[in-house]
Amino acid sequence: ILISGYLVIIIIFQVYIIEVTDGEHKWTVKHRYSDFHDLHEKLTAEKKVDRRLLPPKKMLGKNSKSLVERRQKELELYLQTLLQQFPQATPTPLASFLHFHLYEINGITAALAEELFHKGEQLLQAGEVFSLRPLQLYSISQQLRLAKPTCCNGDAKTDLGHILDFTCRLRYLKMSGTRGPVGTSNIQESSLPFDLSVFKSLLQIEISECSSQQIQGLSSLRSSLATLSMHHSTETMMSILVPEASEFSQWEAEGAESGCPVTAVIPVWRNLTTLDMSHNSICTIDNSVKLIRKVEFLDLSYNQLSTVENLQHLYNLVHVDLSYNSLRVLEAAHTRLGNIKTLSLAGNQLEQLTGLTKLYSLVNLDLSHNQLAQLEEIRNIGSLPCLEKLNLSNNPMCIIPDYRTKVLAQFGDRAAEVCLDGKVTTEKELDTVEVLKAIQKAKEVKDRMSSGDKKVCSVTLNLSDQFIWFNCQYL
Repeated sequence: ILISGYLVIIIIFQVYIIEVTDGEHKWTVKHRYSDFHDLHEKLTAEKKVDRRLLPPKKMLGKNSKSLVERRQKELELYLQTLLQQFPQATPTPLASFLHFHLYEINGITAALAEELFHKGEQLLQAGEVFSLRPLQLYSISQQLRLAKPTCCNGDAKTDLGHILDFTCRLRYLKMSGTRGPVGTSNIQESSLPFDLSVFKSLLQIEISECSSQQIQGLSSLRSSLATLSMHHSTETMMSILVPEASEFSQWEAEGAESGCPVTAVIPVWRNLTTLDMSHNSICTIDNSVKLIRKVEFLDLSYNQLSTVENLQHLYNLVHVDLSYNSLRVLEAAHTRLGNIKTLSLAGNQLEQLTGLTKLYSLVNLDLSHNQLAQLEEIRNIGSLPCLEKLNLSNNPMCIIPDYRTKVLAQFGDRAAEVCLDGKVTTEKELDTVEVLKAIQKAKEVKDRMSSGDKKVCSVTLNLSDQFIWFNCQYL
């Protein structure tokens, strides 16, 4: 409500630009004279204003500069008079005319409350994802702090209670902020704090384009949340998973045994099974992961990770996405990743695969867009018993002649079970793999004989008929 606000009107081609100020927030609204007339008709119909208050519609020489300036001042006085006449509860037509429903706290909450009054129950029953803007939740949080009635304009449909009832029962929420100012205002959503503690039953939340500093009350969702997605919002996992950590010098996760004295025991995320923190600026996997023991799906793609740490605390991991980070080496991955089934390392700078040799449960491995140049590196994953899907596309080794068959040959008898780069292995490729395996075996025999008994080994290959004949004689 613009109690101490002011209005400035500038006219351009008979369109009046109204600048509204509410505390630190400003925005502009464009209206023609006909819009003022429609507003006045609504207000007089409700018997709230004097019909003579609005400047007359018709004037002689209405396009002259002096008369235009005169009308501008009269319309400014008209709006100022209306705001002074209704200091506590702005009439709905006037609030809508000044776009309070888009930029002003009371107007925003009133508009949301009315929407939920009509559609809230239907949305909850449908179980759909509900979208909110940070500005809307900021307005709710601010209004809850004010010592004012929850319905200030007398319309029961706009009561704040409709919002609180809805947020208490909502299960799926999406919050998307904006870069830059909102609409025609100077409001920067990334600077507006908002409180998530009004949500009591959330199972899933997705937040994007919000600073971690403005998010309050996220820890109140630890007992209910199953899926947490956070994008373009943080530089650390700690600030999201343990926001209260900055208050304590030493803390430990609930239920963990610690040999050191702690100043706080932090509750764990009891039902969180999916954590998606892709597209952030995270540099390290810190020990905040101790609080998410039940996580099965972890997405940390498109961050700035150079090492993989602390994931040994996540005993239930099944799917891990570390693509498009800054990983150069991944040593002893099994000690950190455990019995995972899916691992994406695409878009890093890996040159070696020695650290992947003991990921025995791995089914799907994406190594595309790395720096793998030597076919010998495939031997490190060729003995993985469960591997079925392997993506090596866009690596330097892909330009090697007969690249596919040479890679498949590293899997020995399992070559037929491996889908390479999204393509199923063909019979022709399998035939060639058998030839390569025979050549490799002959080479191994020759190498053994050269270091032991002298042996002459001749190998005849008829590749057209896929026939192989060995003749070995001891001397």
